[in-house]
Amino acid sequence: MKLVLGREDLAAAALSAAREAGSEPERVDIKPVHRASRGFVNDSDVDLCELAIVTVLQALAYGKPVLLLPVTTLGRHQHQTLVTLGKLSVADVEGHSVGVRAWSQTTGVWMRGFLTEQYGVDLRKANWTTYEGHHVEGAEDPSWVTRAPQGAKLPADFLEGRVDFGVMGNELPSDDRIRTAVDNAHEVAEQWSKAQGFIPVNHVVGVSEAAAAEHPAAVLAAYDAMREVLTAKEEGGPVALHPVGFEGLRAAFTKAAAYALEQDVIPRAVDYDELVERTCAALGVPAARLGG
Repeated sequence: MKLVLGREDLAAAALSAAREAGSEPERVDIKPVHRASRGFVNDSDVDLCELAIVTVLQALAYGKPVLLLPVTTLGRHQHQTLVTLGKLSVADVEGHSVGVRAWSQTTGVWMRGFLTEQYGVDLRKANWTTYEGHHVEGAEDPSWVTRAPQGAKLPADFLEGRVDFGVMGNELPSDDRIRTAVDNAHEVAEQWSKAQGFIPVNHVVGVSEAAAAEHPAAVLAAYDAMREVLTAKEEGGPVALHPVGFEGLRAAFTKAAAYALEQDVIPRAVDYDELVERTCAALGVPAARLGG
C-alpha cells in the first residue's frame, strides 16, 4: 500500500496505523505533493494520496476511480492570492490580464469564485492565461482562456508586467512592489469564512477504489490516525482550519463544486453525496464511520 502525504505528522500517523492494521505501507516521497496527483488519478500508481479538492471534484466528474478520505491536510484563506504590482484593484480585473498556474488550481478556483460572488466580476471579460494543464485526463481549459507559451512561468510574467494580475499561493515571489488586489485581504477573508462557516480547503486525501477494496481496514485506520493528529492540533477558533469527516468537509466541497462548475473546471454538476456514497460503498462502512 503506497502513500503520498506532504505533512510529516500525518504521514507518520497513517503509516503506523496502516501497519498495525495488517498492511505493508510505503511512503512515496514526491515534492511538491501536487506532482503526485496526475499518476494517482489517471493510473492509480499509489493507493492513498494527498490531493487538491478541485482534483477530487474533477476526478469524480470525469469518472476516475478516486474516492475521498475526508481529512483536510491544507486549509487557508485565499483572498490575498490575487496580487498586482500597480494601482489596480479587484475592481479592475475585467479588461485586464490575469495569470494563474493552472485553470484547475484550487487557489484559482476559490479566488475566481470570490470575484464573481463578492465583486460581480464577469470572468469572461478578463484575459486569462494559464501555464500548466490539468491533473485529470480529459479536462481542458475553457475556450476563453489562453495557454502561455512553452517555458513561460507565471512569477516571471507577473514581475515583468506581461500580466496585470497574478493568482499565486505558495509560488508568490518576494518583491516589495507586490500588493493584494483586495484591500485588507486577510480581514475580508476572515469575514467571508465567518459568514460561510468554513475556511477554504485546498488539500484533502484521496484513496483509489482498488485500495479501498483491497485494504479497507488499513485505509480506515489511516483515517482514524490522521483525524486524531488534526483534532489534537486544532486551535479551537470560530472556524476549523483542518475539518475532518464527511460533514466537516461538506460546506467546502459544495461551494468549491459550485465555483468549479461556473468556471468550466468540471463538465457537470457534482453532488457531494455521490462522493460520500461511493467511498462508503467501496470501504463497506456507513457514512457515520467517516464523520458523516
